[in-house]
Amino acid sequence: MNEVDLYNLSPTLRLLGMGVLIALLPLVWTLYSNRRNSVNSKLRAITVLTLFLTFDLVLFGSFTRLTDSGLGCPDWPGCYGSASPIGAVAHIDAAEAAMPTGPVTHSKAWIEMIHRYLATAVGFLILVLAISSTWQRWKGQYSFNGAWQVKPFWAWVTLFWVCMQGAFGALTVTMKLFPAIVTLHLLGGIGLLVLLSAQVAWKPESQRQAIAPLHRQLIWIAAALLTLQIAMGAWVSTNYAVLACDGFPDCNGQWWPAWNSQGFQIWRSLGMDAAGQLLPMEALVSIHFVHRLMALVVFSFAAFMVWQFKKANILPGLTRLLYVFLALQLITGLSNVVLGWPLLAAVAHTGGAGAIMMTLTYMLSRSKTH
Repeated sequence: MNEVDLYNLSPTLRLLGMGVLIALLPLVWTLYSNRRNSVNSKLRAITVLTLFLTFDLVLFGSFTRLTDSGLGCPDWPGCYGSASPIGAVAHIDAAEAAMPTGPVTHSKAWIEMIHRYLATAVGFLILVLAISSTWQRWKGQYSFNGAWQVKPFWAWVTLFWVCMQGAFGALTVTMKLFPAIVTLHLLGGIGLLVLLSAQVAWKPESQRQAIAPLHRQLIWIAAALLTLQIAMGAWVSTNYAVLACDGFPDCNGQWWPAWNSQGFQIWRSLGMDAAGQLLPMEALVSIHFVHRLMALVVFSFAAFMVWQFKKANILPGLTRLLYVFLALQLITGLSNVVLGWPLLAAVAHTGGAGAIMMTLTYMLSRSKTH
């Protein structure tokens, strides 16, 4: 693995072609299904499709990380200079023979490359949205009568965001799962969900529910707390600290385990502290325990917000949805600890965080202050 060039751009065009092919099937089906609809309706359908595939991409990215497949192909953007693991069979065989349970195996290589194909497909769809919305704006084919429409500015911002996300994906591989980079990569995926959700959920001011300024502030605070908690959860996952605490609600038989700040040194390699020494177990326990404490804060605040919104009949459908997602997030989080980090629960936990953030984005997009 050390002899592999970290960046090998020779398969780039073929890799892009794979992503375009993956995106074309649902794109053509979406356009065909909306062939009799207006331009705005077609673009909205494409935006919904892109949001759906982006959510799938976030889930599959979690699956890639949780199956230790992040280095299944140790170079970028291809796999040992090939556009798929098929062309890298000899290299993967050699790596797997040298280390059968190591980071490079045939299954892990395929998981990693499928993740890259999906990411490329999402990027292509966002490019289609950016170009199409700009073209329609120039042609004057937008209907400015309060109907939903893709804003070219936000489509191009989303395209820039997904390109930056791709750059962090490359660094995730070339910097060997550097915890800070992997955490930023996950946060970038959540940010992409927010950008697309805001565009799908957009409504003109006249169609938004008027709510008190305090209630809007509650949504913003919940979103800020959730962002911090997602970052903390990513830090737990990227440092493999999920099982550092055995038992619940106590942690390794303690209600307040010993504190070790080395786990929160940001710029360090995986499993090491900032000085290059092995990270002690107490640091992993501290990472895990802070995530638990933060979860209590976030869940309590969100429950209070749901109670306030139900009492005032604010966005009732979205409020019920938020309640369901919070309950599922609590269940999957506890399952990770009690059941020993089952793959399904771990992936669902990441998806639940994304779903809650999307719901909060919808709440902001569908409300206004009176």
